[in-house]
Amino acid sequence: MIREAAKTIISGGVIVYPTETVYGIGANALDEQAILRVFQIKKRPMHMPIFLAVSSLEMLDRVAEISTDDREILKLLMPGPVSVLVRRKSVVPNVLTAGSPLVGIRFPDHEVALRIIDAAGPITSTSANRTGLQSPASADDISPEIADGVEMVLDGGKCKFGQPSTLLDLTNRKIIRPGAELEKVQRAIS
Repeated sequence: MIREAAKTIISGGVIVYPTETVYGIGANALDEQAILRVFQIKKRPMHMPIFLAVSSLEMLDRVAEISTDDREILKLLMPGPVSVLVRRKSVVPNVLTAGSPLVGIRFPDHEVALRIIDAAGPITSTSANRTGLQSPASADDISPEIADGVEMVLDGGKCKFGQPSTLLDLTNRKIIRPGAELEKVQRAIS
């Protein structure tokens, strides 16, 4: 299933995959057409950026500018239920970040997600729901509109946290969205 999911992503397809927070929609995060499909499936306004997921700090280095100080914080928080806003590299398409110089990055702590990303490269990391609706914490929670819009849904059971990641603007050391393991993030930046 993981090999098939990675092949689907590499060929421009879209999947739903489990993470430790909520289920996500995965597509090649460096392919503009695949990213546009994610926006369509979610009915997400184009001015709202989509995050990307990596499976290692080395992969993160390929898509983002990371200072030495930032790297120390990332080592405390990742992998884990945290998203960080960092300065993006030019390899990241404008459509993913809605033209922002920053990109939101997840390094999930979930074996299925990590194995897919290892095989496919950076993938989109956005909850598998229509924008504004409840994020799914199990495969059963995924709406038919989302499931029917993708090539494949990987059932990884119930998500450990069942809530979105905490979003940290690493450039300003500021929490933008409280979520899973908020206290750990607060300690890391204090």
